[in-house]
Amino acid sequence: MGMTDGGAGGGAGLGSGLGAAEAWGRAAVLAVDAGNSKTDVAVIGADGEVLGAARAGGFQPPTVGVTAAVDALAEVVREAFAAAGVTAADHVSACLANADFPVEEERLAAALHARAWGASVEVRNDTFAILRAGVAEPRGVAVVCGAGINCVGMRPDGRTARFPALGRISGDWGGGWGLAEEAMWHAARAEDGRGGPTALARTLPAHFGLDSVHALIESLHLGRIPQLRRHELTPVLFATATAGDPVAGSLVDRLAEEVVSMATVALTRLDLLTEETPVLLGGGVLAARHPRLDTRVRDLLSAAAPKAVPHVVTAAPVLGAALLGLDRLGATEEVHARVRAHFEAP
Repeated sequence: MGMTDGGAGGGAGLGSGLGAAEAWGRAAVLAVDAGNSKTDVAVIGADGEVLGAARAGGFQPPTVGVTAAVDALAEVVREAFAAAGVTAADHVSACLANADFPVEEERLAAALHARAWGASVEVRNDTFAILRAGVAEPRGVAVVCGAGINCVGMRPDGRTARFPALGRISGDWGGGWGLAEEAMWHAARAEDGRGGPTALARTLPAHFGLDSVHALIESLHLGRIPQLRRHELTPVLFATATAGDPVAGSLVDRLAEEVVSMATVALTRLDLLTEETPVLLGGGVLAARHPRLDTRVRDLLSAAAPKAVPHVVTAAPVLGAALLGLDRLGATEEVHARVRAHFEAP
């Protein structure tokens, strides 16, 4: 999956910000978890010690281009390397947002390899980081519901299952942005008479101190309410469902169905339906463990895949990137345990 090997030119990328005079040594793994909203980088020693770490903003090649996105990533990598006292690693394990197709993984892997941060580079979609962070071995399925929705699965033999996860164009439904849009659709139609009644017509505008859906639509359209604040409508949807509104409740139930559908398909593709297999639930929407959604997901999953064992993942995804890198290097269980203990410490 987007793997590029080769140590030739190992110093060629020092011009990206790591000078030759700073060449203090090499770590085992440079772990990168770069999501749409934030980037975490960790430098892992051969014994599993976390030597350095740094955090920056989101990683968005579709918005700024691959070169600019990797330039921004270079700054946080330099910070983590400096904290660790090294300038390179044996392996770069990068789990990146917007790496949705193998060709994108390959393009990003080539861009990272050109920086000479490691002798080898492997790029995966960032959903794999959440999956690996939540399992003891690279085996299981993860469904992530944050701004969007995605699902991946993997087996120790290298087989994977995944979806393009590009929104409605790739058959997806759900995610925080999608839920907010659906809630607004029902609220607008309830207020103007095209649809049935729902408390969303009151609760959504009230969240912004407005008295009608029309006023909310106008404020969003004219920019009086920034577009980024639309995500605030998703918790309002869940609260409205909890209060008993049938329309809001139906949207929560549909999300549960989508989560279970994706997980079941991934389990089937990997021939894991008949084996006890962890199914990890991550991302802001699922990690919040809204009672109705959480219960519905577990009930539906129990019916569709009785051997599946659902868990909510709360560990930092960069842990998953680190473990994937250590898997690649054949690290011992003790090394894995030391890294996990660092990131899971209270």
